[in-house]
Amino acid sequence: MRNKEMLLIPGPTPVVDSIYDALAEETQSHTDPRFVSIYRNAIEKTREMLNTDGEVFVISGSGTLAMEMAVVNTVSAGEKLLVISHGYFGDRFIQLGKAFGIEVDVLQAEWGKRVSPEEVQKKLSAEKIKAVTITHADTSTGVAADLNTLVPIIKKHGALVILDGVCATAAMEEDMGKTYGNPEFKIDVVLTGSQKAIGVPPGLAIVAFNQSALSAREKIERLPAYYCDIYNWMPIMNDPSKYFATPPVNLIYAYDEGMKLVLEEGLEKRYRRHEAYGKAVRAALAEFGMTALAEENVAAATLSCILYPEGVNDAAFRAALAKKGLIVSGALAHLAGKAFRIGHMGNTTEQMLEKAIMLIGETLNELGHSVDSSQAAERFIETISHCTK
Repeated sequence: MRNKEMLLIPGPTPVVDSIYDALAEETQSHTDPRFVSIYRNAIEKTREMLNTDGEVFVISGSGTLAMEMAVVNTVSAGEKLLVISHGYFGDRFIQLGKAFGIEVDVLQAEWGKRVSPEEVQKKLSAEKIKAVTITHADTSTGVAADLNTLVPIIKKHGALVILDGVCATAAMEEDMGKTYGNPEFKIDVVLTGSQKAIGVPPGLAIVAFNQSALSAREKIERLPAYYCDIYNWMPIMNDPSKYFATPPVNLIYAYDEGMKLVLEEGLEKRYRRHEAYGKAVRAALAEFGMTALAEENVAAATLSCILYPEGVNDAAFRAALAKKGLIVSGALAHLAGKAFRIGHMGNTTEQMLEKAIMLIGETLNELGHSVDSSQAAERFIETISHCTK
């Protein structure tokens, strides 16, 4: 990669040369048949990745726009939305729903833990809920939601499942064709962005709706949105030569290349790779006395929130790493200064992560904390080997 730094944050993530090359191609008209073909291919690859029989939308915007698009097209003002929150980004659905007059209830887990299935069951049994949001991997805590448990509970009560896959799509299974114990129990909406596990620069909002979610949109008489209305985008997604709003031409080039790389690697192989990376990074950092906020049985494959051992100064630690070309993120909310967040997803390689472990160890030693970098690197390699057998 031509990147000068290792960008190991919760996103954006490292970009490979072929994606940069695609991004730098000559800008064509958004109505040019050559671009239309690329856009159509990118949409179809997204449909293949998510395995949906519904509609897929790839438009200019951020993951937050994708969240808004998912909610506003399925839940009307006065209807109830249940938010299952495992951290900061789960909580974001609360204000988003309220902005559109939606009645929002929330089940919030202690940071680093999951909401219990019993709480979800109780809440859904007590009142009529239109839809439930689940953040698949919350980037503030490194907690992954248990879809195998949550989806059947939600669907049994007749609610729609809206899955926030911003930090999970293309790294953790999000199969919209998968049934969870019943032919009707499926994920209804998946939303994501281009800049995390897909490994493309930021700027694309990606949302997929199955037939149940599309039926929900059909019943909404007046949508309080224009740009986010899927009815304005559906003709373009089915025929990209049509126009609603100018697409980000060069970013679509890059996304098409990114999706090609995702599918060429193979989704199952990609899921196993990310799971191995996450476990190996956490195991290696444990050798330094660094503890993951999320215990291994609830930890995400894409990023980890790592608590510092006693005496490590967050700002000094991350600044020293940055001088060495390794960029990690600080923690959010009440964990600020007490932890850092490291991404291990997308185009990140085993070699990059091993080097990152060595640099973290080197930095800790420079800051007066005696650790064994070689031992941590060995633990990383051993864990990768064990996970990929």
